[in-house]
Amino acid sequence: MIGEDFKSGQVLLIDKPLNWTSFQVVNKLRWHIKKRFNIKKIKVGHAGTLDPLATGLLVICTGKQTKQINTYQGQIKEYTGTFTLGATTPSYDLETQINATFATDHISEDILNKTTKEFLGDIQQKPPIFSAIKKDGKRLYELARKGETTEIQSRTVSILEFEITRVNLPNVEFRVVCSKGTYIRSLANDFGAAINSGAHLSALRRTKIGDFSINNAQTIEDFITELSVVDS
Repeated sequence: MIGEDFKSGQVLLIDKPLNWTSFQVVNKLRWHIKKRFNIKKIKVGHAGTLDPLATGLLVICTGKQTKQINTYQGQIKEYTGTFTLGATTPSYDLETQINATFATDHISEDILNKTTKEFLGDIQQKPPIFSAIKKDGKRLYELARKGETTEIQSRTVSILEFEITRVNLPNVEFRVVCSKGTYIRSLANDFGAAINSGAHLSALRRTKIGDFSINNAQTIEDFITELSVVDS
């Protein structure tokens, strides 16, 4: 590819590393594309945020393909990850410290598998207070980090598939296929409550967005290396 290819529009599949924000990935790729082809300005954006503590598929669009971002964002997504049972956190994941513990000795694989079925279909879900949703012009996580509380409205999301893939209590590995707007952290918290315990998300990886698969994604490093050898 040449610089004009990126301007006319490309879809890049990137395997986001742990502890990177989605915007950091976008900025990194934009900088290298501009530098490699001596481009002063180019649009680069992602089709769906991944939290810093999550890894996996980021669909990155360049140039005119950025007009398709909303289309890609609306597609069905697949995730794999781990719930840690018996404890909750305010952020529903490992960003914050455990704030409550619960018994787990009543939990069996049968209970876990039966409970997944309760979440299939259209469900009502409250986003985490530690999220990027805006209220009155401010991100919810900004309010949460200041210790401020705010009422969050439930929203309808769809869970198409939800299965437990491995049990090693207190850790439970899962796979879920869901609609746009689903918070897997909220699913973890709600799942813990449904089994009369508690749970938080301790690992998350996005594996698919529509027809795009993590199997076809490349690391940031591999993209940069490829970029350095393409024609000017």
